[in-house]
Amino acid sequence: MGRVSKEQMEHNRKNIIKASSELFRERGLDGVSVNDIMSAVGLTHGGFYGHFSSKDELEALACRQAFDDTDAFLDQGDMGSFAQLVEYYLSTEHRDNTRSGCTVSALASDVLRKDREKPVRETYKAGVKKMAERLAAIEEDKPDTAPADKHLTQLALMAGALMLARATEGDEISERFLSAAKTALLGIK
Repeated sequence: MGRVSKEQMEHNRKNIIKASSELFRERGLDGVSVNDIMSAVGLTHGGFYGHFSSKDELEALACRQAFDDTDAFLDQGDMGSFAQLVEYYLSTEHRDNTRSGCTVSALASDVLRKDREKPVRETYKAGVKKMAERLAAIEEDKPDTAPADKHLTQLALMAGALMLARATEGDEISERFLSAAKTALLGIK
């Protein structure tokens, strides 16, 4: 078997990060093995350490990728207003999209269980702060708006409602979590 070019190595690395980002959001950080990730991109388990020093390193990179994916989605999507963001975020479509859906809600409990010195903790914190800033900018309709406590409350309500809706999917209470949070955030009766 011949050596892989630098370009192919970089392509493979990007694919591994992208696939792991999706798998981690879908199944959790500890619900995905290195073998699962490498299999998903058609590579062998043995090739993993040619790209990353550890699974911890990959978790942090995949977490950053997940937040970047969210930013890209918001940039290209029709999320120009706070109401549009809330309507989408608290939709059954978003609830059911566990593979590329919200990083904040998908990884919160997994990150919480990681030791404080794990790199994914810092990456997650930075991503949540950036999401709060993004929410503030959308809600206030001004770029570079620092999040106030009300924006943190809004993010917490949205992420919490989505987590609960996902965990109770299949029961009527799942959709009630989504609609109740929309009502609280938008004042819809």
